[in-house]
Amino acid sequence: MKNVKLKYKNRYIDNIVPGTKLFEISKIVQDEYKYPIVGAKLGEFNVGLNTEINTNNKVEFYDLSTTTGNRIYARSLEFLVTVAAKKVIDETSDILINYSLDNGIFCEITGQRITKITIQKIEEVMREMVQRQIPYQEMYVDRFEAINYFKKHHQMDKVENLRFTTNKTITLHSLDGVYDNFFGPLVYNTGVIDKFKIIYLKENSFIITYPGQNDPNHIKEYVHHKQTFDTYKAYQEWGRLIGISTVSDLNKLGTESVYDSAVDLFEAHYEDQLFEVSKKIKKEEDRIKIILIAGPSSSGKTTTANKLSLYLKVQGITSYRISLDDYFVDRSKMPKDENGNYDFASIKAIDTRLFNDNLNKLLKGEKIKIPHYDFVSGENTITDNTLQIKENDVIIVEGIHTLNDELTKSIPRENKFKIFISPLMHLKIDNHNRVHTTDVRKIRRIVRDNRTRGTKAEDTLKMWPNVDKEARENIYPYQDDADEVINSSLGYELNVLRTYAEPLLYGIESSSKAYPEAIRLINLLRNFLPITSEIVPKDSVLREFIGGGIEWKEWYKW
Repeated sequence: MKNVKLKYKNRYIDNIVPGTKLFEISKIVQDEYKYPIVGAKLGEFNVGLNTEINTNNKVEFYDLSTTTGNRIYARSLEFLVTVAAKKVIDETSDILINYSLDNGIFCEITGQRITKITIQKIEEVMREMVQRQIPYQEMYVDRFEAINYFKKHHQMDKVENLRFTTNKTITLHSLDGVYDNFFGPLVYNTGVIDKFKIIYLKENSFIITYPGQNDPNHIKEYVHHKQTFDTYKAYQEWGRLIGISTVSDLNKLGTESVYDSAVDLFEAHYEDQLFEVSKKIKKEEDRIKIILIAGPSSSGKTTTANKLSLYLKVQGITSYRISLDDYFVDRSKMPKDENGNYDFASIKAIDTRLFNDNLNKLLKGEKIKIPHYDFVSGENTITDNTLQIKENDVIIVEGIHTLNDELTKSIPRENKFKIFISPLMHLKIDNHNRVHTTDVRKIRRIVRDNRTRGTKAEDTLKMWPNVDKEARENIYPYQDDADEVINSSLGYELNVLRTYAEPLLYGIESSSKAYPEAIRLINLLRNFLPITSEIVPKDSVLREFIGGGIEWKEWYKW
């Protein structure tokens, strides 16, 4: 067989013997990267460095400073901890890879009571495996062969998930004699996964932390966000109570034609959170004057604000909405980011002086004139629209900076009720493969942007790093100051969103830089049996993204 070549950047790496692994090629160019190379894009697809090269192709590499590289590292770390745990705990037990929390991954061990010493032993085994530089292997097997393997090893969560997979072949990964399946490439060997830390929590649970892409040389310090953690945990326990903890649990309902029951349950859970918040505000109505709602993009803030306004009306409290968009400074004063673009995400883009002046006047019972920002001209003008509230009325403000006291610095903290909202998805594909909250928000936004703005999925994916950066800098640091955390996740939503998102993702050309991410999201959605949108209530938070919802009333005009 003739030698082959790879196009890399603006040159060729040639005379490659067929069967050579990408790991060998990565060593040739490693000096061009600041951090270790952990994966590659071969042709149009993301692959592991254990992939063999047998034909001419083009290649790009991912190091730890890239989003894809960081995901590969995290995925490989998850496999490492599951294998190490099997060497320490009882064979009938299993480890659950649950969800991301701050700068770590929340995990649990089932079927056996563990202590801090157990976790220390698992970490010791992991570090010993890192020293051995054990290779991660990848193979393609018949789906039924994979099912039989997982049955034999009592991993029924994986068996059930594979029941709903139509693929003839399944990608299996192996590490030190243990087989598993993960949705994406892994590193070449365990020697790469040398930076991690395990923190024991309680009740058979722990956090595993690792470096972020912004600083791959250091492990991020874990900060325990108790309210967010408790909300996640409560939703997880509730899912177990109703018997829907994995995607296959939900898919089974489709085979029995009882999806509507699950939809009612998830919708009722979301509604119950808002009802409880409205009762808390009612109890403190003498002091609470402003409700501030913040959450990362596509969290469902608008619907939540509308619904909360309705629940407050039930409690006898009238609320008024104020839009932060109307308080942007003139374009001549608008700050710019590092690329010279107008930075609408900066708090300096808000006229906080005018905003606080208006709030204080409203709380004193005075009438104000509402400003309006014209995005075309870039000018802010005072309109003839006026607003005046009564003594027991409240103001609702939603926006990126609402948890930051700098936005409302002249208002006493006791007069504020802060809400952090995010779709904290509790469902897992199986015990070792979680559904990322970020992916839920990303798919929501792809669907909404296309429906409301005609934006292509490719453009939404390309802009996502900036969207994520805004949340990391302006929202997450303030979540602990929230009075309430609302989980806007609906367990069934990806089953519905699949029918909207899949065609948009398939529309991305293979030549696009967004193509590998599109394929990853398509493969994620394939785990969810499609559900018709007809089953989604007209007032559901999901309607904010798929459309077809009701027109919300302004209850103060009632």
